[in-house]
Amino acid sequence: MAEVVLDASALLALLNREPGAESVAAVLPGAALSTLNLAEVVAKLSDGGMPGEAVREVLQGLPVEVMPFDEEHAYKAGLLPRSAGGAALSLGDRGCLSLAQSLGLPVLTADRSWRHLSVGVEVRLIR
Repeated sequence: MAEVVLDASALLALLNREPGAESVAAVLPGAALSTLNLAEVVAKLSDGGMPGEAVREVLQGLPVEVMPFDEEHAYKAGLLPRSAGGAALSLGDRGCLSLAQSLGLPVLTADRSWRHLSVGVEVRLIR
């Protein structure tokens, strides 16, 4: 059972060995990730030049519970404000937050602008 929801920025910090990677690694076996955020991570890695098979191999080897971005999450994400607490939220951001709302779990992110969000989700910054 998941204990935290990962934002794409947190997973990318881990994969790129950025500051805060150790915070992500510590929760990885108990982390969930929306398929919408998985697509974001795949796109970033691919855009960075990683071949598709390597992307798949790296991501499938992680102990993360990938959760479907289903119709209910689509509505929840779409109804979240595009701007909240001073943060401009992308569709991927809102997808992550809608999953966290649905599961009643905190979100782990590298996005510092999320620290003042008021959308009913606990936000934990990795750096």
